[in-house]
Amino acid sequence: MSPEFLLTTLIVVLAPGTGVLYTLATGLAHGTRLSIAAALGCTLGIVPSLLAAITGLAAIMHTSALAFQVLKVLGVIYLLYMAWRTLRDSGAMAVNTGDKADAPPRPSLSRVVATGALINVLNPKLSVFFLAFLPQFLDPTGASAISQMLVLGGTFMLMTLVIFIGYGAGAAWLRRHVVGRPSVMDWLRRTFAGAFVLLGAKLALAER
Repeated sequence: MSPEFLLTTLIVVLAPGTGVLYTLATGLAHGTRLSIAAALGCTLGIVPSLLAAITGLAAIMHTSALAFQVLKVLGVIYLLYMAWRTLRDSGAMAVNTGDKADAPPRPSLSRVVATGALINVLNPKLSVFFLAFLPQFLDPTGASAISQMLVLGGTFMLMTLVIFIGYGAGAAWLRRHVVGRPSVMDWLRRTFAGAFVLLGAKLALAER
């Protein structure tokens, strides 16, 4: 595994995207435990795209306008749903100050994981990315291409999980300083909702 692959992967994973945004929002709203669940979900959501790249399904999606557009529309709808849910008090950026009478229900671990996974599953660009990204780092003198892509993909997922947990932990730390300030949390909630809308618009304009 080359240093170039590790460095490129680090840059890609660190770059802000829907998974980072969701993990940060979860950490700010619900703390470290659920932010780890969000990071895990986003990481698991990589698996279908990785398998699609390995089996060649991503190539079909890249050449099939209908398949790409259908998945893209579903992804845009889901991101807009995330924006709407974030704006709601019971959504991803709800403030829980510890007052059980007023606090919104905390989402379950399974729900947080599933939401994080769907964010990546419904991103058609991810499969195409792996199809274009991983083959560049294959060693023609090494093991089979499939084995190498599995190792590279597994490394990408591990780095994603570790870095996203770091993002979530940082957001949870910040939460302890702003959770008692409703105006700040309201501003953050609107900011995250707007970011989901912008990412949805970016995905809507994406080409194969």
